[in-house]
Amino acid sequence: MKLVSACLLGAKCRYSGQAKSDNRMVELDKKEELVPVCPEQLAGLPTPREPVEIQGGGEAVLAGRGRVVTKSGRDVTQEFIKGAQETLKVAKIFEAKEAILKQKSPSCGCGKIYDGTFSGQLTKGDGVTTALLKQNGIRCVSEEDIN
Repeated sequence: MKLVSACLLGAKCRYSGQAKSDNRMVELDKKEELVPVCPEQLAGLPTPREPVEIQGGGEAVLAGRGRVVTKSGRDVTQEFIKGAQETLKVAKIFEAKEAILKQKSPSCGCGKIYDGTFSGQLTKGDGVTTALLKQNGIRCVSEEDIN
């Protein structure tokens, strides 16, 4: 049993209201049990929604040293923490030991996220949900890591 970012399976849950279907994930879903999750929707955020970036990275957000902000400057840190917590609950319910998550996402980014300046620059780091899942022993990989 694995969690997977719902947008990778075709759910129109991204900030833009679009999906980011990945054929590898769709095919994997036919062979393995995948549980689709969208932390932002689990947090109650609307779709579509304003673009968001992390200032400090997911681990810093969980430690109270970072923030998650919209492009217009609204702080949505608590919503992203709630989404991460709800995703962790789903992982525990399904006893998921692994998650395949959407690279660069402020929730699901795994190894690469935008740097928080809305300049299109990437930096090393994890999204809020990925950081929480890792802290709880769940192996996280991005869709880019799947062959």
